[in-house]
Amino acid sequence: MSTSPAVPGTATSAAVPSGSSAGSSLPSAPSGSVPEPSASEASSEASAAADVASGDRRRWLALAVVMTAAFMDLVDVTIVNIAIPSIERDLGASFGAIQWITAGYALAFAAGLITGGRLGDIYGRKRLFLIGITGFTVASALCGFAASPEMLVGSRLLQGAMAAMMVPQVLAIIHVTFPAHERGKVFGMFGAIIGLGAVTGPLLGALLTQWNIAGLEWRPIFLINLPVGLAGVLLGRKFITESRAPKALRLDLVGVVLVTAALLMLIYPLTRGRELGWPVWGSVCMAGSVGVLAGFVAYEKRKTRKDGSPLVELSLFKVRSFAAGIAVHLVFGVAMGVFFLVWTLYMQLGLGWEPLRAGLTGVPFSIAVSLAAGLSVQKLVPRFGRKVLQTGALTMAAGLLLYIWEAGRYGLEIQPWQMALPLVVMGLGMGLIVAPLTDAVLSDVPREHSGSASGLISTTQQMGTALGLGLVSVVFFGVVDDRMAGAGPGAAGAAGEAFADGFQNALWWVVAVLVVIFAVMFALPARPRPQAAETEAAAGPEAEVEAAVMGSA
Repeated sequence: MSTSPAVPGTATSAAVPSGSSAGSSLPSAPSGSVPEPSASEASSEASAAADVASGDRRRWLALAVVMTAAFMDLVDVTIVNIAIPSIERDLGASFGAIQWITAGYALAFAAGLITGGRLGDIYGRKRLFLIGITGFTVASALCGFAASPEMLVGSRLLQGAMAAMMVPQVLAIIHVTFPAHERGKVFGMFGAIIGLGAVTGPLLGALLTQWNIAGLEWRPIFLINLPVGLAGVLLGRKFITESRAPKALRLDLVGVVLVTAALLMLIYPLTRGRELGWPVWGSVCMAGSVGVLAGFVAYEKRKTRKDGSPLVELSLFKVRSFAAGIAVHLVFGVAMGVFFLVWTLYMQLGLGWEPLRAGLTGVPFSIAVSLAAGLSVQKLVPRFGRKVLQTGALTMAAGLLLYIWEAGRYGLEIQPWQMALPLVVMGLGMGLIVAPLTDAVLSDVPREHSGSASGLISTTQQMGTALGLGLVSVVFFGVVDDRMAGAGPGAAGAAGEAFADGFQNALWWVVAVLVVIFAVMFALPARPRPQAAETEAAAGPEAEVEAAVMGSA
């Protein structure tokens, strides 16, 4: 993500508000004294009006291009889970590989977000957007034509890295293309796209997988990106205006390498350890990740003293509410990474449901999240402050406990309508948390660091998701293996029962995480201060852009 100021007005069309005319800025002559315009004056005025109309059309077309790209990325994050059983059957992928298909994307995306934003500031946001969407499209093709689990995992890593180049430019391009008075409307449209992507991804994945187009099974979930990506490249070249930051921060590639290495040393052994019998080298790697992380912190301090452009602004962690908020984002990402993967595996591999049935089951959850998110920001947080977020954590935990009870009571005979109530309760709780959390975390952050803080929040949440996906080996597959071994070969319904037990065990872990989140939230400000206007004035447009990007992730 970008952590340096954007350049308002770089796109010339941004200076002309939508709906204005060329003549509106000309001084008016007194009534009755307006001379007849000459032919050359009339032609010049008509040409100016045409330029305004053309510029207005171009910026809205540019908006359509970048929003389509953002939608493509959001759908691609959620579309994969529902197709995992089909991928597992077709490629013979191990459960470890299945975890990496999802975790690899999140890890590559998290590791590249800040760097991608800075590259856009330095070399041009249009250029980086086009590189990102081109690479994302190529990676999607490689995913769609993957001949082995290893090729699919590698292609997903590339896809996540390219998304990290593309996504930070989306909000920056919007910011420099539209004037301040229109950005609220545009960012509102972007929020709607986010909600649509959350609902559309699982359903689209279910439909494409179940239709088995041309016998390709799961592959169309990636191949559908090809025409969309190609159109984005061609239209982006034509309609997006280039912009750069005049004083972009330097790249911190060493910091990126260190933090990525630390995460890989932790997540890879967690993901593969169960299949490999928990070898000694895995324990050594996980212990060594702590040392690498300590080296990263030391290097960032040195980088700050040297040129003032570290990957992570460590002084932010001296702010109590920010440090607590980062912990909440990290742990919340862990919880969501665990839940969504094991939920999909439970419904399709444990209960034997078709992809479409599983996809439709999640619709009440998505609707509940959207409703609660809007209510929390507009009505509840201004009145009750931090208590709303804490209520959300407890509500999610209540929904999970209800889900655990229903899964145990109804066993393999549970129906989608019986899942609706716990999913709605969980969705309401999640909506109370996700929408206002960023503002609460940023409330006490110095305004000059708002952009850096927002970028760090998004990166931390993605890293938490990757860690949660790695932990699935321990909290879910470990139980499945034990139950399968205890049932013995040939036991009727053993696999379904094992997956159901693993699902319930994983949900208990998520409940425990939410209790921790509830406790940590006491360090957040009791009533977050509204600071949007102050932040933009003092810190530049980066704060608005980074906060919006964080919400999209």
